Amino acid sequence: MLPFQRAFIDFAIEQQVLCFGRFTLKSGRVSPYFFNTGRFRTGAALDRLGGYYADAMLFSGVDPDVLFGPAYKGIPLVTAASIALSRKTGKDVPFSFNRKEAKDHGEGGVLVGADLAGRVLILDDVITAGTSVTESMAIIRASGAEAAGVLIALDRMERVGESGGESAVSSVRKRFGIDVHAIVTLDHLVEYLDEAGDPQAAALKQHREQFGVGS
Repeated sequence: MLPFQRAFIDFAIEQQVLCFGRFTLKSGRVSPYFFNTGRFRTGAALDRLGGYYADAMLFSGVDPDVLFGPAYKGIPLVTAASIALSRKTGKDVPFSFNRKEAKDHGEGGVLVGADLAGRVLILDDVITAGTSVTESMAIIRASGAEAAGVLIALDRMERVGESGGESAVSSVRKRFGIDVHAIVTLDHLVEYLDEAGDPQAAALKQHREQFGVGS
């Protein structure tokens, strides 16, 4: 685990974005942890969050021409990451996000911000069913641009179905032929808890054994 990944987990716990216990997910699956990026909700928190997205982007080697944030959660993510990239690298990477409904007056259209051109990196919080990625890919392709990949905060590394199958991240990789990068994965969370001697590590390992797949 890299220093920025460990620091991100510290930060997520501090902000109560990452919580441990017993949580029923939307799928009905019971999880020993919950990750809610909606709790990154202050200026200082978004400033730090953007820095971690930028760190992960730089580590991945992806060099996009434009950052794209799918509405709604992707909007603050892409904004914060663009600011952080400028501060860290001096490179002024433009960003864009979509409206949920096309605007029928003024400049019109579904996009706000930069035009989508060249290589576009999609930023999101997690991939659950891949719906936002599918919608983002349609927007990028309709603009004549190319997807440079997807960057998310956490890869839960869980299979989509109850038996067999693959993870949502793996599905996106295969369906669209693009790389999916994450600031941290479930493996990083387990490693973090193990290093701290936290008893929650056992619950996460059990969950990984029961529902996990390599992403």
